[in-house]
This record gives sequence, structure tokens and C-alpha cells, in this order.
Amino acid sequence: MESTIDIRELRYFIQIARAGSFSRAAAELYIAQPALSRQITKLEQELGVQLFVRHGRGIKLTNAGALLLDRAEMITHYVRQAGDQVRAAGDGLSGHITIGMPPAIGVPLLPRVIESFASRWPSVSIHVREGLSTSLQEWLIDRRVDLAVVYNQPPLDALDIASMFTEPMVVVCPPESDRPPLAAPFRIRDLADLPLILPGLPHANRRVIERAAVQHDVHLRIVLEVDSVPLTKALVAQGFGYSLLTYTAVQDDVARGRLHAVAIERPAIRSTVSIATLRDVRKSPVIDAMFNVVSDKLHELVVSDAWQAQVSWVALESPDEEMSVLP
Repeated sequence: MESTIDIRELRYFIQIARAGSFSRAAAELYIAQPALSRQITKLEQELGVQLFVRHGRGIKLTNAGALLLDRAEMITHYVRQAGDQVRAAGDGLSGHITIGMPPAIGVPLLPRVIESFASRWPSVSIHVREGLSTSLQEWLIDRRVDLAVVYNQPPLDALDIASMFTEPMVVVCPPESDRPPLAAPFRIRDLADLPLILPGLPHANRRVIERAAVQHDVHLRIVLEVDSVPLTKALVAQGFGYSLLTYTAVQDDVARGRLHAVAIERPAIRSTVSIATLRDVRKSPVIDAMFNVVSDKLHELVVSDAWQAQVSWVALESPDEEMSVLP
């Protein structure tokens, strides 16, 4: 039987998955919740599978739902990209845009973004500013950057924040040949035994780590505060302490044997990557075009061989997410 799924149904499905509840998604879409529920029921009937499991805190994706989310994200990306390319052939975007990137993700992401954007809109000049997420947030509000990729961005009325994916934070230590290996499985409470090198507050990753520690009644022993990821990795490699970083920030060092990474289990500490723009300028055609390119290239990184086992392409509305993907 031929499926009659349309793009609107997929967009509704994605929005519900992102929001973690039907009521929140309905409010964000400006439609009545019963109407939204009917659309999803219709989609489930068309596919012959259940997409969501409802529970007390919201919803969870079923295995079929998780598979559809991945495909739906790709389909909507392609539809949006096709529209952008067709419009670009006639609109001839020009002007200037300043984008902000944190160091860890900027290295793999930025070349892809520049190559794709410049090939489509060569008349738009691009200025790139590198900074920590806290600095990028300030630069957005001060209009020193138009769009930024940020980690663990808290909700702010001034900003539109589109969460892209989450990735696990790992305990980073010198190679096991230089120090006894950490016991596995490593749990949050084991952090209390380690001399830690962490960024200072209000660094985005530090906030996430501190929140996890408080929730699990763990007292962190911080011996150094270092905001730079490269400096932190260098200090850890030389034996000054341990750190918590995202896996993608250290995967090359681990592969080359310069560092060792240990997963934190039960529960994991995950860092959320988002695209942020100033709310009152989000509709600028140039910013919209850059937003679409950055989103597409982040998606490419997530599904690449190097990243796909470590990150989850699950957009969240807040760090305290209510939606998770069932294995």
C-alpha cells in the first residue's frame, strides 16, 4: 500500500520529538493539542507502527519512532536545502555575516560551513569569531556576532536557541601506560576521588558538571581552573590532573595515544550543542541561509563514521530534557 505521508506530518512529528511532550509542541506550533494528536495518530496508522510511548514526564520514542526521527530530519533538511538552492538562484544574497564558533567544534565544522555557504552565496562576506559559549552569548546580545554555535546554552528571552544534538562528556586522563587505569564502570560519584582541571564558572560545561555533581551529592575536588580546551588537554597529558570534556573534543588525542578517555555511566553527563541567534534578527535572509548551512553541516558531522556512535541527533528544549530515545 502506497504511503501518503506529507512533509507537514513529518515536521509535526519532529517538533513533538524535540519538545518531549504533545502539549509543549502544540504551544510551539500554535495549534490545538487534539489536532496535533490526530495528525500523529494518522501518521502512525499510515505507517502501521507506534511512534511514541507516553509516560508521566512526557514521551519517549519507540524504536520505530527513533528510526523515523533520523529519516525525517534528513528529509526535511533536503527539502529545506532544495528550497534554499532554488531561491538562491534568483535572490542573489549579498551582504555580511559574523558567526561565532567554540574552539572544539569549530575545527571540524567551520571548513564545511565556509565551503558550502561561499559556493552558494559568494557575494556574502563572512567574519568568524572564536570564543567560549559564554562569550559567544554576550557577543550575540551585543550584536557582535549574528549567529553562534554554543554548548549548553540556557534559555534567554533575547535569543532563539535551536538545539541540534547531545554528546557525552568523558573523564580525560593521561595514557594508561603513564597512570593506573580508572576503574570501570566509572560513575559520577567517582569524580570525588579525582583532582580535576575544569573551566571556571560561568563556563557552559562547568555549569553542566556542577549540576550533575549537586544532583548526585558529589563534592568536586578542583585543583585548577582553565578555560582553554587545548591548555586543559596539555595539562592533563602532563599529569597535572583529570578533566571532563566532550568526546569529540578529545577523540583525535585518544586515537593518537596522547590521552585516555573513560565513559561516565549511570548516568551519563551529556553536553548539548545548539545554534543561537538574536531573536529580533533571526528572519534576516542571510542569517537564515547561514543557519540552514550550519545545521546541515552539523548533521553531516553527526552521521559521519567518526561521530555517529558518540552523539545523539536529538533536539532538546532545555538541559532537563523529558524525551529520550529508546534503544
